[in-house]
Amino acid sequence: VLLRGETGTGKELVAHAIHINSPREAKPFVRVNRAALAPGVLESELFGHEKGSFTGAASRRPGRFELADGGTLFLDEVGDLPMEVQIKLLRTLQEREFERVGGSETIKVDVRLVSATNRDLEKMIEDGEFREDLYYRLNVFPINLPPLRDRPTDLPVLANHFVSKFARQAGTRPVAIAPEALARLGEYSWPGNVRELENIIERAMILARGGELTAAHLDFGRRAAAAHLPAAGSVAAGGSAAASVDDSGKSLGERLLDSERKEIVAAIDKSRGNIASAARTLGINRSTLYYRLRKHGLEHLLPTKIAVGDDDGAGGDVGAG
Repeated sequence: VLLRGETGTGKELVAHAIHINSPREAKPFVRVNRAALAPGVLESELFGHEKGSFTGAASRRPGRFELADGGTLFLDEVGDLPMEVQIKLLRTLQEREFERVGGSETIKVDVRLVSATNRDLEKMIEDGEFREDLYYRLNVFPINLPPLRDRPTDLPVLANHFVSKFARQAGTRPVAIAPEALARLGEYSWPGNVRELENIIERAMILARGGELTAAHLDFGRRAAAAHLPAAGSVAAGGSAAASVDDSGKSLGERLLDSERKEIVAAIDKSRGNIASAARTLGINRSTLYYRLRKHGLEHLLPTKIAVGDDDGAGGDVGAG
């Protein structure tokens, strides 16, 4: 399967939906984002390596193909693969086997590959930047994802999906989205696509504080004017617009996130790193505090044993954005 579309159109969401609606559902769903990996480690990430195969390879390490055996491997930004990795990927797809970097043992795998790109692969083939044989192997079942601005009927479904996702991570119940909030989402042109929607819903849930998510909680920030969004003042009577900014140029949502971060730092400092005490100070449970620490990148404030090993069942992936 080859997913094509602009950056942020929800290609990973579609890939995961393909996985959970297939006979491979009970097996692993493994993600690889080419853009997040340095060129020198990409082959090792995909195919694994043997001990001593390169500087820093202190032990044998399985690659993403091995980890995804029996399940689905989602390879994002496939158009950015170096030519030497394209060759090895093609052979793996054809033969269903490969060798780890620095090894001679043949590893057999059964993996469904779902790849994604926002690039013009046909043009890259003409320019000699992408292998034509690999393209035809990947393009057996292409799916084109339109930008979110062209999929208005998807907005309520995606918004509720993200509400449920963040509620699950925070250990709380999903909140309802008010009709005027859904209407407000429909007025926006979504230059950042699904990834931007995910970020806006996360901020809105912080503002809503467990209550109904209304239009006043939607913070489109400084991009609202460029995206042709009507003024928010007409939406929430008696209140200021959620996207208003202060003298520092920060929106309301950004200021609230800063405030939350400072409160967490103060509570951790006061409790001398005691997670239970800090959670009591903040009036939240430990699972919620672990989630917020990860969200703000504050794990370093916790004792090593807690930060690494004891996550108290809190959360999973934070999101795309």
